[in-house]
Amino acid sequence: MNIKKLAALVAVSALVLTGCATTAAETETETAAPTSDFKICVYTHGDGGGFWSVAQKGAEQAGTDLGVTVDYQGSTNDSAKQAQTIEAGIAGGCDAIAASAPDPDAIKDAMLAAAAAGIPTVTMNSGSSVFRDLGAITHVGQDEFIAGQEAGLRFKAAGIKKILCPLQEAANIGLEERCAGAQDTHGNVVNFNLDGGLADLTAASAKIKAALEADPTYDGVFALNADIAAKAVLPAVTDLGVEMMIGTVDMSAEALEAIKAGTISFAIDQQQYAQGYLSVALLYLNLTNGHTLGGGLPMYTGPGFVDSTNVEKVIALVGNGTR
Repeated sequence: MNIKKLAALVAVSALVLTGCATTAAETETETAAPTSDFKICVYTHGDGGGFWSVAQKGAEQAGTDLGVTVDYQGSTNDSAKQAQTIEAGIAGGCDAIAASAPDPDAIKDAMLAAAAAGIPTVTMNSGSSVFRDLGAITHVGQDEFIAGQEAGLRFKAAGIKKILCPLQEAANIGLEERCAGAQDTHGNVVNFNLDGGLADLTAASAKIKAALEADPTYDGVFALNADIAAKAVLPAVTDLGVEMMIGTVDMSAEALEAIKAGTISFAIDQQQYAQGYLSVALLYLNLTNGHTLGGGLPMYTGPGFVDSTNVEKVIALVGNGTR
């Protein structure tokens, strides 16, 4: 149900409960979709790929539903560029800003400058533990440590003894927190430097294969990205011809097909469409009605899990561009 329909339903329900009589024309006036000149800016470290295109779609759909302009820009993992985009947004008329924070120190000055200028902000996707330090109202996303904890429990329940945890981006605190969470609940997780792995998946696969070949006690891999899982880890495991439990964070068409086939066990779904949509909605409510939601805590969109029990349904929703 979109925001317009929800608003109409709430308004009609309120009238029924209070016993107020009204004409159809009056009801239409009271529940008309809001329109405004507000510009809500969503500036992420995203690369426009399968994950971030869905987050962008959620943000832009919220803008459509709420009658506001949404300016979405990704910086393709360039923290300096993201900070510059935020600074340009402050000067360029952003009424509110949502930003991901994989490298909080890099964007801290820009985010605090926005707050000092009276521009409300939220962090999204990454930054759940530091949003207050960046002057944000709240954070929208999953807690990466909790996500890692839940993954660790799944590996442990399956009897996995030793897990390789490849980190494909240096200085991304969210990735480090995922591995740390898995270590917390499993107890034998080894971080593996795969910096730049997304830029060359063939090379990444070779590095993972070498690591697994060098230590045959590994029987699980916790991939932190769906492309890494499906295009680097899975080919490496296939080439080695070994039994290996693979779990991943986030989804792609290839990863979902592998879950369906049973070669990847699960994907953690942080529900990025909701991250984009809710970030815009929360800022809209702050601008129009003074709401500061979240109660000083992050607003979690995950972790959810996709496995053999629900993969068919999720594949259909991915086809709609909303998962």
